[in-house]
Amino acid sequence: MVNITSIQTSSNGVWQGDNPLDYAFPLLIVQTVIVIALSRFLAFLLKPLRQPKVIAEIVGGIILGPSAIGRNQAYMNRIFPKWSMPILGTVASIGLLFFLFLVGLELDLNSIRRSGRRAFCIAAAGISLPFLGGVGVAFVLRQTVNGANKVGYGQFLVFMGVALSITALPVLARILAELKLLTTRVGEIAMAAAAFNDVAAWILLALAIALAGNGDGSGHKSPIISIWVMLCGVAFVVFMFVVIKPAMAWVAKRCSPDHDVFDEFYICLTLAGVMVSGFITDMIGIDSIFGAFVFGLMIPKEGEFAERLIVRIEDFVSSLLLPLYFASSGLKTNVASIKGAEAWGLLGLVIATACAGKIMGTFIVAMLCRIPAVESITLGVLMNTKGLVELIVLNIGKEKKVLNDETFAILVVMALVTTFMTTPIVMAIYKPARGHPIKTQRRLQRDSPLSPNAKDELRLLACVHRPRNVSSLINLIESIRSTKRSLLKLYIMHLVELTERTSSIIMVQRARRNGFPFFNRAKLGESHDRISVAFEAYGQVGRVRVRPMTAISSLTTMHEDICHVAEEKSASIIILPFHKQWKDQSNDSIENMGHEWRMVNQRVMKDAQCSVALLVDRGFGNGNQDTPKGSGASTIQNSVCVVFFGGPDDREALVLGGRMAEHPGVRVRVVRFVDGGESCNVVLKPSPEKSTENSYSFSTAVMNRQREQELDDMAVSEFRQQYGGDVTFEERQASNIIEEVLRLGRSGEYNLMVVGKGRFPSSMVAELAERHAEHPELGPVGDVLASPGHGVLSSVLVLQQHDVAHTEEAPVCKMVPKEDYSSDPM
Repeated sequence: MVNITSIQTSSNGVWQGDNPLDYAFPLLIVQTVIVIALSRFLAFLLKPLRQPKVIAEIVGGIILGPSAIGRNQAYMNRIFPKWSMPILGTVASIGLLFFLFLVGLELDLNSIRRSGRRAFCIAAAGISLPFLGGVGVAFVLRQTVNGANKVGYGQFLVFMGVALSITALPVLARILAELKLLTTRVGEIAMAAAAFNDVAAWILLALAIALAGNGDGSGHKSPIISIWVMLCGVAFVVFMFVVIKPAMAWVAKRCSPDHDVFDEFYICLTLAGVMVSGFITDMIGIDSIFGAFVFGLMIPKEGEFAERLIVRIEDFVSSLLLPLYFASSGLKTNVASIKGAEAWGLLGLVIATACAGKIMGTFIVAMLCRIPAVESITLGVLMNTKGLVELIVLNIGKEKKVLNDETFAILVVMALVTTFMTTPIVMAIYKPARGHPIKTQRRLQRDSPLSPNAKDELRLLACVHRPRNVSSLINLIESIRSTKRSLLKLYIMHLVELTERTSSIIMVQRARRNGFPFFNRAKLGESHDRISVAFEAYGQVGRVRVRPMTAISSLTTMHEDICHVAEEKSASIIILPFHKQWKDQSNDSIENMGHEWRMVNQRVMKDAQCSVALLVDRGFGNGNQDTPKGSGASTIQNSVCVVFFGGPDDREALVLGGRMAEHPGVRVRVVRFVDGGESCNVVLKPSPEKSTENSYSFSTAVMNRQREQELDDMAVSEFRQQYGGDVTFEERQASNIIEEVLRLGRSGEYNLMVVGKGRFPSSMVAELAERHAEHPELGPVGDVLASPGHGVLSSVLVLQQHDVAHTEEAPVCKMVPKEDYSSDPM
């Protein structure tokens, strides 16, 4: 036994003979690093299985405990000695306290009230039936598990019922987002029912704690004490709603942008309020986390105050402190205590009862609400999701000595299994109706630009990462907006990464049900308001119909939302911001969004059923741009250079240049590079040993070069015939096309250079095939213009024309020269 008062906080260092692991703070640092490293590693391993991070953290805690590594006593005595457990538990409890405050923040009571009778009925069935099943299992466990009958009937039955009836709202939201079900009817009902379930679970948990006392049956406390605890708990909640909620509404209003008030004091006051609320409920006899949760409910969800609170604390709490709670839980969990066929049979019984109660209760009520059978059973599986709240219930039960080691281990394993099985089962039984992609040729170029069958309306889908993308996109869209031809319908999609952060789940809960990953424009934060307001204002002054929307998704699946919306809205082109953005025209000031955003662009270019454009922004839109006048005229002045080498992508760029030429405020110049006969025609062959990370990819389709040359000549001829008076056209012969293109970009004469990606390149571009690629997704010419260090001042727009024949691409190598233009691969 160690006297806790004799433990010192820090050591004097190894040079004075002290072992840091014998002191509280250095040991806590080591424990924290081990816990975080293991949980992150497990999360990486489970990512392909689409499992939420909470699974990895729970499993990591169990691995560190006596179930696995903890069997080694030398390890336990050195890394997790018994004297360190109160310290680790205290730090973890602080993290848990603020996490439950965040849970209260993400739970919007107003949205629960608006959810409707159907979600309430489903939630009620999803709680009552498994609660009754948990009561039944409790009788079996009391008769079977050694020591379980020492606990009073009341508290044991309530704890078992709560443990089997909980649905974890934060975990469920992330599973729905991962499976692309958030905005389906199933996702909407599941989120609403889980919110009802969350409130009911906390009420039941407070009741269970009030009944539990010290739970071991030794105290035989008077029932009057439990009544006093519950009455004080109700009084606390009433006080919070009557006094604290209006006070926090006043604080939130004071911290709004309308009041120039320094909010640091109010944020500190709020965080202190979390601690005080936890202290009061602990003093009453209810766990301190209940006070933190209720205090979180009191914070207004509208405005910026809640978002500022989340930004201040969520990363530190969720990423650093909360994993310590799972570790401390895992150190209490000994799966080895489940011994023999009888114990494993009890585990199977508990899992089966939990699943049957949740799934069957939800399924029956959902069918009575006239929800189709497949959706009803899917709802049941989703409502069976457990998570952190489940662990909290179990840990409190163990601390109150209501649950012994074996019962605790059985219930922890049950929570893991039911949560782990949710994603694969839902993927197997439910496929949301998104329709089958149709192989269409949606692009700007038609068989003839003057075709009478051309659409009366051009539809564009433009994607935005952040407010700084807005001005350049508006400038680009205004340049494309023809004043002579078809109307322009613009879909603006604000791309928001869905993370494990609470702020992401708050946005998820504000989803609008329309079958797409769209979200209400209100209450999504200041950045979204600025984006939507800017584009809506722009749409009011020109012949442009604008529909702002928001897609909230993980970056690994973001491209699915973009391509799906483009397909459903019949967009002819998707405009994407490049993952690098120049803060000014200096090549030294670059903001990099990161490799994952780059991968989003690459996946869209691969999967989209329409043309795609990548905008490399070097301040396009930050110049002399004025608001368009009501008549549709504009004082915007842009100078655009279209670089044409030939091929489908360059022809698409030429068509876009034609639309720009029709705008009175845009000056267009087309520079066509022609082969002067000095360069050799080359043959490109797939090269499997090359990496797509640093090599250009070209179409593997068998194309007729002579036919391509004819199409190029026809496109140029029609372009000059139609726009000859509006554009400057020039043909050049160049021996070094890189220097010629860079000269155009460095000149400073053009705000924007428009180029094709060149997936089926002309002979001149094919010469660049083996050049080292810094940005392969831009093609050889676009990469030259976009790469830093070349002194290019212009923004760059790289176009990829959609063509079913060009969907397959591969890195290549150059082969021997060829004399003719007969049909050949690539």
